[in-house]
Amino acid sequence: MRSCRAAVAGKLTVVLATLVLLAACGSSGPSPRAWAASVCSALTPWRAEISKLTSSTNQQMTAQTTPAQAKENLVRLFGGAEEASETARRKVEQAGVPKVEHGAEISAGFRASLSSMRDAYGRARTAIDGLGTGESTVFYDGVRAAVQTLQQEYDASALDTSRLNSEELKRAFDEVPECR
Repeated sequence: MRSCRAAVAGKLTVVLATLVLLAACGSSGPSPRAWAASVCSALTPWRAEISKLTSSTNQQMTAQTTPAQAKENLVRLFGGAEEASETARRKVEQAGVPKVEHGAEISAGFRASLSSMRDAYGRARTAIDGLGTGESTVFYDGVRAAVQTLQQEYDASALDTSRLNSEELKRAFDEVPECR
C-alpha cells in the first residue's frame, strides 16, 4: 500500500512538472501567472489530503483490525480521496483557460487527468465495498487486487504533454508563491 500511495502522490508532482512545459501565448483567459497560482492553490490541499489518506491507508493495512473494520475504514479513505480529487478538478476548472497557446487543451488535459484519478479512487472504493469480510485471506487478496488496479489506472491517467512547451508557464509555476 505504501509504495502505491507514495507513487500516487508522486504522480501529481510529475503532472505538475510537465505542466510547466506547456503551450505559449494566445487565447483569452487568466494570465499564465494567475492560472498557475489558481492551479497550485487547487492542488496543494489535494496533495495534503492524498498524503494524509495515504498514511491512514498504510496504518489501516498494518493495524490489527477485523476485515469488517478494515473494509469500513478503507471505503471511507478511498471515498475521501475520490472527493478530494473531484474538489481539485473543480477548482482547476474554475481557474479557467490559461491565456497561452493551446490553453484550452492544457486545461482540459489537466481536468481529465484529475477526473481519471477521481474515478480510479471511486472504483477502488466500490471494489473494496463489494468484498465479503467472512474470510480474512480472501478479503485482503481483494484489497490488494483493488489497489493494484488503482495503481494501473493512475499510471494510465498521466497527462500527455509531449506536444506542448511554454517558457511562460514554466516561469509562472516557478515564480508564483502558491506553487512553492
